[in-house]
Amino acid sequence: MATGNPKTKWNGELHTSNSNNEQFSFRPVWQNGNSANRLYFGDNVSVMKDLVKDKTVKGEIRLIYIDPPYATNSVFQTRKQKDAYTDLLTGEHYIEFMRERLLLMKELLATDGSIYVHLDNKMVFHVKVLMDEIFGAANFRSMITRKKCKSKNFTKNSFGNICDYILFYTKSANAVWHKQFNEWTDEKILIEYPLIEKETGRRHKRVPIHAPGTRNGTTGKMWKGMMPPEGKHWQFTPDKLDELDRKGELHWSKNGNPRRKIYLDESNGIALQDIWLDYLDANNQNTQTTGYPTEKNIEMLKRIILASSNKGDLVMDCFAGSGTTLVAADELHRNWIGVDIGSESMKVILNRFQNGTQTLDDHINDEKPKTKSKKIDLFSDQEEEEKLPQQSKKVQQHLVSDFSILVNGNYSGIEFQVPTQLNSHFALPNAKANTAKQKKPALSPAP
Repeated sequence: MATGNPKTKWNGELHTSNSNNEQFSFRPVWQNGNSANRLYFGDNVSVMKDLVKDKTVKGEIRLIYIDPPYATNSVFQTRKQKDAYTDLLTGEHYIEFMRERLLLMKELLATDGSIYVHLDNKMVFHVKVLMDEIFGAANFRSMITRKKCKSKNFTKNSFGNICDYILFYTKSANAVWHKQFNEWTDEKILIEYPLIEKETGRRHKRVPIHAPGTRNGTTGKMWKGMMPPEGKHWQFTPDKLDELDRKGELHWSKNGNPRRKIYLDESNGIALQDIWLDYLDANNQNTQTTGYPTEKNIEMLKRIILASSNKGDLVMDCFAGSGTTLVAADELHRNWIGVDIGSESMKVILNRFQNGTQTLDDHINDEKPKTKSKKIDLFSDQEEEEKLPQQSKKVQQHLVSDFSILVNGNYSGIEFQVPTQLNSHFALPNAKANTAKQKKPALSPAP
């Protein structure tokens, strides 16, 4: 999670509450539409303990992506210099923090589900050992290396730190998987497919029809009076090779060496590998952003969602942050569950759902300091509104509309006020509306 700029290093003592004896029950406080989408405000352990009791959720989540704290021992702020989240756990406390949550995630995950955990170099190997224990080493699929920012000119006794990592595990060997491809570029086409077929004009390349290793079956036998090279076997049976030859898909050299023609127009693209260079963080490039310090690249989240889920599947992010996973899932027609304990996160997510994202431009903040409010108003986007020049506002237009908001029944001192106006999508509860004489609408039970 820790990809923003830390406000400070923490030197104090962290106090955590013992939740073993607390009864957690989350209630809906606002709902729009009749959707399975849920946004929880609260501790994710509490939420997941509730979800484990929900038969419609337990064992039904197809994909979990999380960007948890990175054990940086820091407090991180939004671009408005507001504390967004704390990342104070380190060492064994961090490991136990992650263990408790990963065990609950495993219970919620479908048998054919997948989990992606985003970390930096500080704790990735510790968490991998933990995930090997919980999900099984045999269910480890990839450790993806992602370039998170542009190259750094200043480093201190080390190479520039421009990457972080994503641990990809599945719950079983039969997980949902859709192979992902990048599009061909002209440069790569010329390198990979340098030949053009005279008869058809089709661009292609030629590859051997044999592969390493000996075989005792038909692929190790003679074909057209030839045996495979020593220590190798035919890639296809003799019958299949005859078929390829009849179709003109084999090229015979002047000395009688056959090679198979692979055509560009039959390629899906370049198979995606485990090094990702094209998904820099939103705050590290000229792109639309919420200003939240740990906001991840939405195209990266879409890639993960497309690879490990289907339309209509349930996706969960229990460290929701800026809500990128939720928006990506919504755009790709997946249902989603988002969880975060931070009020700043809730404000950012709800503002994003209503107003989209903006281009992060350099600007002078001429806003006068405000008096701190003692109340937590999750729905006020007025305080978070950036005073950007009108011409620099470029808003992402996909807005999330159908979802419910749930909070822990034990929370007090938080006001959820009734919407007074609705736009074409939905209006968030108006923080300034006088609702003393208004009746709250009946809320449907959480789906």
